[in-house]
Amino acid sequence: MKVRLITLGCPKNLVDSEFISGGLAKNGVEFTSKTEEAEAIIINTCGFIESAKEESIETILDAVALKKDGNCKQVLVTGCLSERYGAELKKEIPEIDGLFGNRDMEKILRDMAQQLHLRTELLGERHLLTPRHYAYLKISEGCEHPCTFCAIPQIRGGFRSKNIPDLVRETEHLARQNVKELVLIAQDSTIYGLDNYGEKKLPELLNALNDIDGIEWIRLMYAYPYHLTDEMLASIAELDKVCKYIDMPVQHTSDRVLKRMARRVSGQFQHDLIQKMRSRISGLTLRTSLIVGFPGETESDFQQLYDYVAEGHFDRLGVFTYSHEEGTPAARFEDDVPAEIKRERQDLLYQMQADVAEQKNTNFHNQHLRVLIDEFDEQNQVHVGRTAADAPEIDNVVLIPDACKVGSFYQVRITETSSFELSGNILSNDDKGSRSPNGTIRLPIAQKS
Repeated sequence: MKVRLITLGCPKNLVDSEFISGGLAKNGVEFTSKTEEAEAIIINTCGFIESAKEESIETILDAVALKKDGNCKQVLVTGCLSERYGAELKKEIPEIDGLFGNRDMEKILRDMAQQLHLRTELLGERHLLTPRHYAYLKISEGCEHPCTFCAIPQIRGGFRSKNIPDLVRETEHLARQNVKELVLIAQDSTIYGLDNYGEKKLPELLNALNDIDGIEWIRLMYAYPYHLTDEMLASIAELDKVCKYIDMPVQHTSDRVLKRMARRVSGQFQHDLIQKMRSRISGLTLRTSLIVGFPGETESDFQQLYDYVAEGHFDRLGVFTYSHEEGTPAARFEDDVPAEIKRERQDLLYQMQADVAEQKNTNFHNQHLRVLIDEFDEQNQVHVGRTAADAPEIDNVVLIPDACKVGSFYQVRITETSSFELSGNILSNDDKGSRSPNGTIRLPIAQKS
């Protein structure tokens, strides 16, 4: 049987799809990237924000249309949208053959197998959907935080950490597949272990993963400001494989807005934490996410946020416009910031961050950086890679015209810089090279050019 698996949304959904793919492939299912060839289409949906819901519904409608006009016999829907709106989907789109949630992967696989008339003993290893040299490691599920704008606790359930031995085994398996970069993901990585161990265990997890042969970069995503501890900062600073990189969404800097968001921190708390992070971790790259247009956000609130971004506190930045999410406390607030103002504020922040990033990146001119090659860009005839300061798919890239191998590390001398791109030339292969804690290469003077 040929199956088309479509994954929408975040890396957490991608990991779920990797387990679905691995489980079904174990029973001989052949996956295809050509929708018109598929006998069954599985859609792993996102239901986090309004635009994601719309994309998921459009994808489902396109798929069920192929049951009439194409080769497709079955359409199966899983993920966040079906977890939250399963009854509505069943009523509004009866052509869907199977609806599955997102909270019990083993049960989802068994039910999918039954729907596809396959064996049910299918839970197996992941089939990576990323390039082979990096993989996401989902260290927990769900969330307990009361953020008023967020529907994740309703969609994904309460916070549930995986055990350290299980994560070590999963990582060892990934390393045997030649995965070199491990990207840790969760709804909140900083409270990892609090539920099943009774205390925060992120430092212990990082230590265990740092000892696994073959893994060269470990990257931390989705840190929550309130729970980031000195012990966590020490682990990131001291462990040689852990990238000096933290993704920490702050959402806003105005105390008024943070209080209405129920973020449990003030703007000053966040500022002091950022200063501490930079003092404890040499060469730290800090990524954050912001929300503009939250109900009640005034021009003064936005100006405070804009000025803070302009001061250069963030190295990488994502900006989202607020939208009401059904069932959240903020949905009861008046959505009083016009859509055009939200977009204008988003654009202003992106423009300012581009200026900040351009200035920061000039510091890399003529520097020697360790770069992991992600792909070859056929159109522009250049290889595209990343430094330890950049997460896959969302951060800056390094463009290299020289011949090199995807999935390998190289020492690269940077020759040009811009806001979101560096360009450079290869000095040497560095698959087994050593790097300083901030990802730069310490080269003998004689090798510099």
